[in-house]
Amino acid sequence: KPEEQKHPKEPSSLQCMHLAVVACGDRLEETLIMLKSAVLFSSNRLCFHIFAEDSLKPEFEKKLKEWPSSYTKKFESNIYPITFSVGNAQEWKKLFKPCAAQRLFLPVILKDVDSLLYVDTDVLFLRPIDDIWHLLREFNSTQLAAMAPEHEVPKIGWYSRFARHPYYGSTGLNSGVMLMNLTRIRSTHFKNSLIPGGLTWEEMLYPLYQKYKNYITWGDQDLLNIIFYFNPECLYVFPCQWNYRPDHCMYGSNCRGAEAEGVSILHGNRGVYHDDKQPTFRALYEVIRDFPFEDNLFQSLYYPLQSKFLDTVHTLCGRIPQVFLKQIEKTMKKVYENRVIVYLGANHRY
Repeated sequence: KPEEQKHPKEPSSLQCMHLAVVACGDRLEETLIMLKSAVLFSSNRLCFHIFAEDSLKPEFEKKLKEWPSSYTKKFESNIYPITFSVGNAQEWKKLFKPCAAQRLFLPVILKDVDSLLYVDTDVLFLRPIDDIWHLLREFNSTQLAAMAPEHEVPKIGWYSRFARHPYYGSTGLNSGVMLMNLTRIRSTHFKNSLIPGGLTWEEMLYPLYQKYKNYITWGDQDLLNIIFYFNPECLYVFPCQWNYRPDHCMYGSNCRGAEAEGVSILHGNRGVYHDDKQPTFRALYEVIRDFPFEDNLFQSLYYPLQSKFLDTVHTLCGRIPQVFLKQIEKTMKKVYENRVIVYLGANHRY
């Protein structure tokens, strides 16, 4: 029914939680580890929307097929070429990092998708996607996207110190984890600094880029900050534990939500999964990468992680291991309990 496509019911086991990612260059492995973390812990079905360079498509297809059937049945995947519907494609490709601007075009390309979660390739889920997906229910009538602040402390935040363009709030936004109601985005006319009347999302993108291209440093993230500066009522702000980055601990702990609840989504920007600057982040990445899918989660994931963390206590991030372990421990207990209940239910009559 057309009505159901426009306004789908809340997520159920029969419906997909849509997850989008853009992968170019050498981001194949990182993207696969991110998808693996999503599948390991989530309860409901996932739909992956992978935007990738042509050379990466066969690699993604091959690697995803190699996963055991107990996990491949939990998701479906679609792989798309990199395309930009307005403006100069070469300009968009060069904006910040290769192909990163693709995320701006998701509402235009995925016309049949009502809502989705976009993440950067360097993200790891430490709890079910179901939990952030349910934040869609908390949007009020004008909100159509959700992001976390770029920083919790304005005086050490990048935007508050260096930005030469408008940005959201006192610290700006980080777009590495972005929940989007695409239906609302497509139907909204956005206030802007270009013309007195509103513009649709697609109409606004290229003129906005042309106006600010000499002032932006972080590419599409800066454009999103500009958009939500002019349309603050359209944004739901979620707390830092949903987009936890090295900035939240490398200068001392400054994410209260993570201290209270643990990290929900880890964002290893600055390349920290692949160098020695933040060994706590690298440890999480390597343990999830090396985890054999069907092994015991505690034995082959949690305990190796605890062991690796012992080697990171000399760093500021490594001094707060509970922040990194709290959610993942809670999640694994829940996964384990669910499996035991399913096993008992299949083998016993009550």
